[in-house]
Amino acid sequence: MSSRGLGMKLKLSRAYIAFAHDVVMAASSFLASLYLRLGDAMWSMWSNGDLLVGTALFVAVAIPVFLSLRLYRGVWRYASTNDMAGLLRASTLTILVFTVVLFLVNRLETVPRSVLIINWFVLLTLLGGPRFFYRSLKDRRQAQRAFNSEAIPALLVGAGDEAELFIRATRSADAEYRAVGLVSERGARVGRNIHGIDVLGSIDELDAVVEQLKGRGQAPQRLIITDHRLDGAIVRELFDAADRLGMVLGRIPRLTDLKDGLGDEIPIRPIAVEDLLGRPQQALDRSGLEELIRGRRVMVTGAGGSIGSELVRQIAAFAPERLVLFEACEFNLYSIDQELSARPDAPQVIPLLGDVRDAGRVGQAMAEHRPDLVFHAAALKHVPMVEHNPEEGLLTNAVGTRIVADACIEAGTALMVQISTDKAVNPTNVMGASKRVAEMYAQALDLAAGQRPGGTRFVTVRFGNVLGSTGSVVPLFQRQLATGGPITVTHPDMTRYFMTVREAVELVLHASQFGARNADYRGKIFVLDMGEPVRIVDLARQMIRLAGLRPDRDIAITFTGLRPGEKLFEEIFHGAEPPVATGQPGLLVATPRAVDAEALGRAIDELRQSCRSRQVEMALGILRRLVPEYKPNGQAPVAPALADASSGGDEAR
Repeated sequence: MSSRGLGMKLKLSRAYIAFAHDVVMAASSFLASLYLRLGDAMWSMWSNGDLLVGTALFVAVAIPVFLSLRLYRGVWRYASTNDMAGLLRASTLTILVFTVVLFLVNRLETVPRSVLIINWFVLLTLLGGPRFFYRSLKDRRQAQRAFNSEAIPALLVGAGDEAELFIRATRSADAEYRAVGLVSERGARVGRNIHGIDVLGSIDELDAVVEQLKGRGQAPQRLIITDHRLDGAIVRELFDAADRLGMVLGRIPRLTDLKDGLGDEIPIRPIAVEDLLGRPQQALDRSGLEELIRGRRVMVTGAGGSIGSELVRQIAAFAPERLVLFEACEFNLYSIDQELSARPDAPQVIPLLGDVRDAGRVGQAMAEHRPDLVFHAAALKHVPMVEHNPEEGLLTNAVGTRIVADACIEAGTALMVQISTDKAVNPTNVMGASKRVAEMYAQALDLAAGQRPGGTRFVTVRFGNVLGSTGSVVPLFQRQLATGGPITVTHPDMTRYFMTVREAVELVLHASQFGARNADYRGKIFVLDMGEPVRIVDLARQMIRLAGLRPDRDIAITFTGLRPGEKLFEEIFHGAEPPVATGQPGLLVATPRAVDAEALGRAIDELRQSCRSRQVEMALGILRRLVPEYKPNGQAPVAPALADASSGGDEAR
């Protein structure tokens, strides 16, 4: 007989056994319920045959019910709540049908009505009990084999659904890990257990928990985070504790990030720098974002960059009618276009090569596609590069923003979102000052739009450094680590605000829909809550330790001094624009000085002429007058070139 035929025969024999079991349990439940209700008096029913007839009648009702619900097809080894629901339906239906039949036969005169209620409980118990006992027995045997294997003992952080899934996935004999205990952020769960694995203490009691496990001969070698709600501060504490206690810290991925779904083994990924700096994910208004984007035509400038590409990914998930990717770099445009094309739910994608400094190309793209929403992320952002090439930074960041904004108005765009940076606050470099000019122009146009109905809205969003973006400090440190160091830090006291690109873009979208709906925020700048600033030298030390090395011993840290245009401390608010809460998670708002849009437009045109004629000093002079708080190399601020539109010509704040 072939192996396939043998397997089919074995399956059928098991199904027959399961069916026979259920029939026997049905008969037993009827007899047991009678005995529980009548005691020894039930035997008096045997003389007139009522007991035999009643049992046979009950079984005759149960058999077609069990067959119709296919109880025999369930695999006892994997009995679960779904199986229990099927048993519940079978028991209920059997009792209901039997009650009707018994009423038709003898008006329920020979069987006490309470027997039927008792029978329901007994039948459910006898059908479900053996199934779950069998699963429990198999689980115990499998756990015993796993315990005796060479699996790595792991202490889990978190006592929720993810921990339960991990424990179940490591029950097989060939599992890589073996859970020996859990610690919970919430002390209320201490003393309880999940699949026999005890919650031994809270995170604050980690040292004592490890000592307790060592005393049992179950010293953990891995500390595995299963709770994704833990913020970066707690992860840093766990990272330090694991290092101190001789464990390696890891975490399970989000289940939504598992491309192949949940299998027999959940992969453990090492801790990344994003984990140490991350914050709990904000609960965002997804319905509002869907209302903003679904069915709309959307354009993203700089669509291949770090922020632009993540904007494209997240916008695509909200089903826009059309997604126009405007990008100057051919390779970046090709990469994000290919990524989107591979998605089964991708909207219509239009990849356009173009430079925001080219007014003709921008105008052509806007006129052809008539976007409802424009996210302007195109920019030159690397401080040293823009310091060495100031006219290029000014043409892209300041002049390019004017070109895109004016084209939005001409095309009848409903909303343009200007992506800004914390370097625009009290700038000490050309990049920051050029982004401040871009902020001012978007702000001025938004205020002007309030004077005419149906005008294009302009929402500006300002935030700090994005982890892992091109040219940021994290990839630089990673390259230096790969070559054996040293890691170069400009100054021991330098701090920066950090945010993951995913979180930054989520909040940008949130600010966009919130600002577009609320006219009270015209002319204001939304500022993302960046948390606490991080010392760059501390970040360097953490990255060295993440690589399994020791700072100052295996990898040296050297200080190179501040480069032109760099600041020790970044700010997200100007001194004269105090932060104001919006009532929205992760969003603050600033009210900087406002200028007249037409006057600012003329000044930007002068800036364009001087940059294109390569008159750099003239261009920088215009920049200083436009942004009086711009202080390169410690220079004192100069008088503002434009009157404050909101205060009748007072000096810039």
